[in-house]
Amino acid sequence: MNLLTTFSGSLMEGFLPRGWDLAKIDRLAAVPTEQATARQSWWHPHFEPVPCASVEDFDTYMGHEIAREIVLARQAGRPIVFILPVGPMGMYRWTVWFLKEWDISCKHVHGFNMDEWSDAEGMTLPPQTPGAFQHAMEQAFYGPLGKNTVPPRQRHFAVKTELPSYAEQIAELKKQGARLVTVFGIGRVCHIAFWEPHFAAEFTNEAEWKKQTHRLGARLHPLTIEQNALTSFRSRTTLVPAFANTIGPALFLAADRIIGGADGILGRGMQWQGLSLRMTLLHEPTPWIPSSYMPTLPGRLFYLRELAEPLTAECH
Repeated sequence: MNLLTTFSGSLMEGFLPRGWDLAKIDRLAAVPTEQATARQSWWHPHFEPVPCASVEDFDTYMGHEIAREIVLARQAGRPIVFILPVGPMGMYRWTVWFLKEWDISCKHVHGFNMDEWSDAEGMTLPPQTPGAFQHAMEQAFYGPLGKNTVPPRQRHFAVKTELPSYAEQIAELKKQGARLVTVFGIGRVCHIAFWEPHFAAEFTNEAEWKKQTHRLGARLHPLTIEQNALTSFRSRTTLVPAFANTIGPALFLAADRIIGGADGILGRGMQWQGLSLRMTLLHEPTPWIPSSYMPTLPGRLFYLRELAEPLTAECH
């Protein structure tokens, strides 16, 4: 007895994304550890999953990866564009550490935050609000960099007045020789940024889906809201907005390189991201699983080794 055998007539009908093949997803969930990160035919030749033994290792490795991209661009004398997440966050402390230790100026860096909480019309939280992504980035990354920080005019946030111009701004920077790096986490329902799986139902084909640059007031999946209640709002679901502004696949899939992270463990054997990791790595790319496209790009996905362990029942 499981969800598959009790699905009919339950409240789960109509809740999970319509395009999900639950039987197939269950088979991927049952894949043994040694096959959970095995290379698939659709992966980019230079895509690499990187296991991390601890959260501390994860934060350090991912932070170093971001800092290294900044240094290489500085040495090459070209600008670099980052699409940046708020989640995961621990890597920013180490990015700051390495850049300050090496005394690297970030005047050539352009940061575009991939999303922000909003209402249905795309109006966002005041930037000083705890929980607002702009506040989080200023506190975790831009502020601590001190004298070497990214110039304020080169920090971009997914507010209603600017998000629609992201694509044009990034395209202009790429004309100037900039390299685009997408930094990302993977959502509970396999979103990238807040580009949710149920958006796939709105498009007649994959090509149209891939053309989408952004969305204002995107309607979030209930599992996305609950994931963030657990990870960012200390379980207080009522604090989490039901909408967000977000970039779309035309931007996050345009990356010259990706730096991804999956750190979704809760302790004492509890976690929320093991299934999402397997779906990302082992499911063929489909708009119904946005994160499944990330392995088609060059770069690294850092993940906590515990997430690749068997997804079997353990009562707590």
